[in-house]
Amino acid sequence: MHPLSARFLVVSAGMGAGHDAVAAELVRRLEDRGQGAGRVDVLELLPHRIGAGLRSFYRTAIRRAPVVYEGIYRAFFRPGKGPRPGSAPLAALAEDRLLALVERERPDVVVPVFHLAAQLTGRLRARGALGVPSAVVVTDFAVHRQWLHPGNDLHLCVTPDAADTVRRALGRPSVATGPVVAARFFGPAHGAGRWRRRLGALAPGRPPVLLSVGAWGAGTRVADTARLVSGAGYLPVVLCGRDERLRAELSRRPEVAALGWEPDMPGLLAAVRAVVDNAAGQTALEALAAGVPVIGYRPIPGHGREGVRRMAALGLSDHARDPWELVRLLDAVTEPSGWRERRIAAGRGLFADDAVVQLTGMVARPAAR
Repeated sequence: MHPLSARFLVVSAGMGAGHDAVAAELVRRLEDRGQGAGRVDVLELLPHRIGAGLRSFYRTAIRRAPVVYEGIYRAFFRPGKGPRPGSAPLAALAEDRLLALVERERPDVVVPVFHLAAQLTGRLRARGALGVPSAVVVTDFAVHRQWLHPGNDLHLCVTPDAADTVRRALGRPSVATGPVVAARFFGPAHGAGRWRRRLGALAPGRPPVLLSVGAWGAGTRVADTARLVSGAGYLPVVLCGRDERLRAELSRRPEVAALGWEPDMPGLLAAVRAVVDNAAGQTALEALAAGVPVIGYRPIPGHGREGVRRMAALGLSDHARDPWELVRLLDAVTEPSGWRERRIAAGRGLFADDAVVQLTGMVARPAAR
C-alpha cells in the first residue's frame, strides 16, 4: 500500500523525441509508486495549429537553416542586459486549455518538462490562476532563460551546476536529481549479443562507434564525420532517427551502418565503444546511464552547442573541436584506460537521485510561495 496517492500532470512537447521520453519515464515511475499520472503535449494546447507550425519551423531551422536558429537562440534564450524577447505571448495562448485540462484532471502537481510549458505554468502560478504547485523538470545541461520563471514552485535539474544556475536566477527551490532515463539503460541489455554479432559481421575487427543525430536527423556533414570515423579504423553506426533520406544516403556507403528509428537502444549502446553526439540530449544521457563514453562533435546550434560545452566542462564527456581531436579522443575512450573509466564513473555518478521522489514529496508538504 502507498501511504499517499496523488495525481500528476506531465506537460511535454513533441520537439524531437527527448522530452517525450522524459515524460513517459516520469509517468512510468509515478505509476510504479501507486500515483496517478497523465501526459499532455503543450504544443497541442496552442490553438489554430500553432503548435504544429512551431514544430515544423523548429525542425526545418535545426536541419536546414542552423544560422537562423542560432539567431533565434541568441535573441530569445541566452541571458542579456535590457529588455529581451521571450515566449510569454506564446505561452499565454495555451493558458485556457491547460486550465480546462487541470479542471477536468484535478492533478495535485503539474510537471513541465519543456521550457514553453515552464513559462506557461509559471505565468499561471504567479497570478494565482493555477491552484496546484508546478515542478519543472529541466532537461538541459545549460539552463537557458526560457526555462526560468519565478512563478514555478520547484526546479529539478540534471546537475548541481544547473540547479545552482536556477537558484541564482530565481531565488526559488532547485534540486539536482540527475537525468530522467528509463531503467532499462542501467541493467544488462538483453539485445547486446545480437547487436555485437550484427556489427561484427559488418566490419570484423573494427570497434563500433555510434553517431547520434537525434530523432530528426539534425546534424551538419554527417557523412563526412562517418567517413572520418571509418578512416580511423572504426565502424560508424549512424542513428538517422526518422530521417529516411539521410538513412538512404548513408546506406549507399559500405563503410557505414545506417540505422533508422531504433527501439532497442539499450542493446545497441551495450554493443558500441563510444557515442559521438551533437546535442547533449537524451541519447547522450542514455549513453551515460549505460556506461558508454560520450564525445561531443559538430554540435547543432543554440542549446546543442551550449549543452555539449557544459557537459564536457563538467567532466561528463569530451568535446572534439576538430577532426584530429575526434580521432584522438576516440582512440583514448574506446580502449581500456583510466580516461575511459573516469568518464564512465562520472556519467553514472550523475544519476544520484530520482526526480519522482521530489515530486511525490511535494504532495506531502505545502508549496513555498
